[in-house]
Amino acid sequence: MTDASATPPEPVVPSRPTRLIATDLDGTLLRDDKTVSDRTIAALAAAEEAGIEVFFVTGRPARWMDVVSDHVHGHGLAICANGAAVVDLHRGRRIVEVSPLEHTVALDVVIALRAAAPGTSFAVERTGSFHHEPGYPPLHLDPTAIVAPAEKLLAEDFAAPSAPEDPGQPVLKLLAHHPDLDPDAFLTLAREAAGDLASFTRSSPTALLEISGPGVSKANTLARCCAERGISPSEVVAFGDMPNDIEMLTWAGTSYAMANAHPDVLAATTRRTASNNDDGVALVIERILHLR
Repeated sequence: MTDASATPPEPVVPSRPTRLIATDLDGTLLRDDKTVSDRTIAALAAAEEAGIEVFFVTGRPARWMDVVSDHVHGHGLAICANGAAVVDLHRGRRIVEVSPLEHTVALDVVIALRAAAPGTSFAVERTGSFHHEPGYPPLHLDPTAIVAPAEKLLAEDFAAPSAPEDPGQPVLKLLAHHPDLDPDAFLTLAREAAGDLASFTRSSPTALLEISGPGVSKANTLARCCAERGISPSEVVAFGDMPNDIEMLTWAGTSYAMANAHPDVLAATTRRTASNNDDGVALVIERILHLR
């Protein structure tokens, strides 16, 4: 990671009109304490008042979107689980579109990673629940989760205790954790072992990989949502900080890496803004709207 205390250059305002702002949450819009600053809330509201749509584009599942639920204003749609779900925040975080990871493909990925990186443990993120293997670390565990081997968690007729009447909920993400490998090295190894089966990325500082269906990414889902609204890439301004943001940042006509961004994100973008703790997203929006 870069030194978040270093002062980035003043952000360059996009030369083309902006119709949509796409922003990651953790490490980008949210401060490290997972709050949204008053300055950022005001900037998002001002953008929408000016006719600019705001999309939250995150690796978080729908159930973790409470961090922005109080600040949605008109921006009611979010792209969650790295593009696997489109969520309506105005309707109780209801999932309105799913791009699932097929069960059989997920099982093939499990087999491939176990062979390539012994010691890997797995968790399964479904549309309405989260479950994990016994060796999976206590990162953000759900007390209602079923703890079992991945083969059971990925069964097509699997039903969570919280929703026994709804077996076979689609799988949004498979998560893979390794206790010893370097995070970037683990990502490279996984892509070499099973990159032809699924989409691999990461957003955690630990060796935790996020695995989606083939072709599923923040960028592809954002592109589809923009096309439905007649918005071109040149009219989109995007913000991010981790490898799971890179495709979105390179797709958008204008993109900004946070001062605290991963080196790969800094290498993939030309524009910089202040860190998440210094309201880097708000700073750019204010410049776009000539507020400061």
